[in-house]
Amino acid sequence: MDNIGGAEIVVLTLARELHADIYTTNFDPAKIKIMGFADVIPRVTSIGKVPLNAPLRQQLALYYFRKLDLKQKYAYYIIAGDWAISGAVNNKPNLWYSHSPVRELFDLYPHIRKTFLHNIVSRINYDIWVYYNRFLYRRYVKHAEQIACNSKNVQGRIKKFLKRDAVVINPPIETQKYYYGKSKGYYLAVNRLYYHKRIDMQLDAFRQLKDERLIIVGCYEKAAHFEAYAKHIISSKPKNVKILGWVSDKKIKELYAHCKGFITTAQDEDFGMTPVEAMASGKPVIAANEGGYKETVINGKTGILIDDIDDEKLVAAIKKMNAQLEKNPYTYRDACMRRAKEFDTKVFMKKIRDILK
Repeated sequence: MDNIGGAEIVVLTLARELHADIYTTNFDPAKIKIMGFADVIPRVTSIGKVPLNAPLRQQLALYYFRKLDLKQKYAYYIIAGDWAISGAVNNKPNLWYSHSPVRELFDLYPHIRKTFLHNIVSRINYDIWVYYNRFLYRRYVKHAEQIACNSKNVQGRIKKFLKRDAVVINPPIETQKYYYGKSKGYYLAVNRLYYHKRIDMQLDAFRQLKDERLIIVGCYEKAAHFEAYAKHIISSKPKNVKILGWVSDKKIKELYAHCKGFITTAQDEDFGMTPVEAMASGKPVIAANEGGYKETVINGKTGILIDDIDDEKLVAAIKKMNAQLEKNPYTYRDACMRRAKEFDTKVFMKKIRDILK
């Protein structure tokens, strides 16, 4: 929990709502506080530090959680996080809340191997790492007594790769904390600066839209491969694109409130909390018609979904949305806010508590 995104916010929300303790590896109290969870910080315990870079980061996390045995100190355990699944072995009764089976091991494996590994040695090393960790992962998943996941998309991955059933409980959005504000003429994107978020596509689109502005709120882990991609994005952005790093909870809500619309382009996104946050602010979403976006954005009512997305289609969608908003600035507002309430924290916690009972 040293890099706070959607998955971490789910855990922090669970801790707050259930008065629960958190056991994790690295954590950064300052970032937890910035995201509005200062009251949860005293409940966080580190079970051991992990390094920044793969693969030792992942293997140590798997090791630490495998050794974690809280001796039935608690009535119930919720396992969350890609590499925390090994914590299910010693800590029962439990629920695994999955954001996805590790994507590097399963659905993104062919893409990573083809796109980023250009010599036979690196591919062989990656293959060995993947097959070994698939074996471990599947073994540890057998200790998950109940499984919940964030979307139908991830439910399908769990069935396909792990041969387990899971109930869908969409992540929590505190919709009452978001608000609608007058547009200040910029589009907004909120995503980690990772390759599968397809930030390059956003930059290519705005190179063609010289009169439009884009603000990207994007953090990234300090691992070498993430830093390389982030530096590429930052150095290649056009002048009409501004990239911000960490921003406070107050600032992000302000950016949502005053944007013209929200753009998100991630590849087969697990669920995607940010489009729902944008809709909670009454702002329309332009997204790829794939992954979790298909479960949240209603095409034509709360935004525009793009089939087989590329930069040209993204440009066309932005122009279409501009025309709609110029005709009526409130075209999407009410429908967006109604839709977001379907993913409110109260809805999430009711479903979680039903499982706990």
